[in-house]
Amino acid sequence: MDIQQDIKQKIIENRIAWRGHALKRMIERDISRGAVKKAIQDCIIVEEYPDDFPFPSFLLLGYHENTPLHIVCSINQDHLWIITAYEPDEGKWEGDFQTRRR
Repeated sequence: MDIQQDIKQKIIENRIAWRGHALKRMIERDISRGAVKKAIQDCIIVEEYPDDFPFPSFLLLGYHENTPLHIVCSINQDHLWIITAYEPDEGKWEGDFQTRRR
């Protein structure tokens, strides 16, 4: 199974761990857990951070009700760890929300 499928499988199995930082920021940004789960169901991996500790992490792009969401997550054999989630800033990202502006 590839990493993207593994991420989506963890969502289906509800094997999600929410970092305190993620929950705090999601409340501040008015992003629900349901919105994050929905966005991950049809997400793509935008960036990979293989050297992150304690596990490699990923920047995902998904949509909830036509709103783009970036989700930073990490994965191990047991859980998908949600590190943070936010609406990408159009000033920092191209219109596809996959390419950083220079």
